[in-house]
Amino acid sequence: MVEKEPKLTTPVTLVVDAILVIVFFFYMYWVCWSHVPSNETKWKLIWGGATAALFAALFWLALQMFRVVLRFQRKGHVGVEE
Repeated sequence: MVEKEPKLTTPVTLVVDAILVIVFFFYMYWVCWSHVPSNETKWKLIWGGATAALFAALFWLALQMFRVVLRFQRKGHVGVEE
């Protein structure tokens, strides 16, 4: 009989990922806001937020890739070639 593999995502991991991505977004917004070459607050908000959103999306992707690799290594498949 074939064993069912456990789900890769659970509600807890989704909440943890959401919190991490939101915190990272605000951190990157704080960093990027001061680098916008404008004196108008509106443009600093727009371009700082857009840049932070792109960085947050990249962070989310890296976090998902990290989880997959960590799960694969914990299963004992380290260094296995197919």
